[in-house]
Amino acid sequence: MKFGIIGTGIVGTALAVRLVEAGHECIGVHTRSRHSYERFCSYLEIDHLTLEELVAAVDLLFITTQDGVIRSIAEQLSESVLLKSTQVWIHCSGSLPSKILRVKESLPVGCLSLHPLQAFASVEEALTILTGTHFGIEGDNLEFGEKIVEDLGGIPHMILADKKTLYHAGAVVASNYLVVLAALAVELYAEAGISGEEALASLLPLMRGTLYNLEQVGLPKALTGPIARGDVQVIQGHLEHLPPKLIEIYQGLGLKALELGKNKKAQQGLSFPPEEYKRLKYLLEGGEQHEKDFANS
Repeated sequence: MKFGIIGTGIVGTALAVRLVEAGHECIGVHTRSRHSYERFCSYLEIDHLTLEELVAAVDLLFITTQDGVIRSIAEQLSESVLLKSTQVWIHCSGSLPSKILRVKESLPVGCLSLHPLQAFASVEEALTILTGTHFGIEGDNLEFGEKIVEDLGGIPHMILADKKTLYHAGAVVASNYLVVLAALAVELYAEAGISGEEALASLLPLMRGTLYNLEQVGLPKALTGPIARGDVQVIQGHLEHLPPKLIEIYQGLGLKALELGKNKKAQQGLSFPPEEYKRLKYLLEGGEQHEKDFANS
C-alpha cells in the first residue's frame, strides 16, 4: 500500500518504519514541527507534503497527532476535492473513537482506530518493543485493521467503540497509576526512614516480582499479602499508622484486594472465615474510622 503520516512524533515515526519494512511505501508526511520532521528523516528520508498532496496520493492515511487536533485535521482533509473513495484514515488515539474522523456522513473513506497499548519513551524504544505490542482496534473494516497490526508485528484486539473510554481508563490504571502506586509506596517508606532513590530501588524488585507472578499465574492467583491471607491485625495496624491523606486510597484498593482474595480462595476450594471476612470488610469500608469520628463529635 501507499501510505502517508500526519504527525511525525514517536508513534508516527515508528509505525512508518515498521510499515516500510513490511513492504509498504511511505509517499509523504505532514507535520508542523521541523524538529520532529528532521528526526523522522533520520529514519526514513520522505518528502514533506501538504495535506492536499497527501490525501490525493495515498491509500492509507495515518493521523498520529495529539488527540486534540485529530478532528480538525479530519475536517481539513474532508474538504479536499481529491479524496479517494477507497482510502482509509487511521488514528492511534486510545480514548477517541474512530468515528471522530467521520466529520460528514457522506465521507467516502473508511475510518479506523489502531491504538498501541504501550508506553513509548522514544522512537528507538518504540521500534524495539512494537513487535509484540497489543493493539485495540475499532472502526470500519476490522479485518483490514487487523492486517495492518500484524504487519506492524503487533497483536490485534477488537474493542467496542462505545466503550472505548473504559478501555483507555484501564490502560491508564495499569500504566500511569502503577507509577502513582510506586510514588505512594516511596512516600510511606520515607515515613519509615528509607527515602528517595533508596526507597524506590528497594521497592522495584518487589514490583518486578509481582509482575512476574502476574505473567506466570494470572489473576487472582498473583495476589499475596495480608488481605489475601486474611490477616486482620496487620490491616488494622496499617490503618492506625497511615498518614490520614492516604487512608481512603488504601481502603479503596484494599476492598478490591479483598474481592480478589475471595476469588483466589474460591479457586482453591477455600473461603475466608466469616468473622475474619466481615472484620476486614468493616475496616476497609471505614467502619472503625466512622465510629471514632462519631465518638469525637
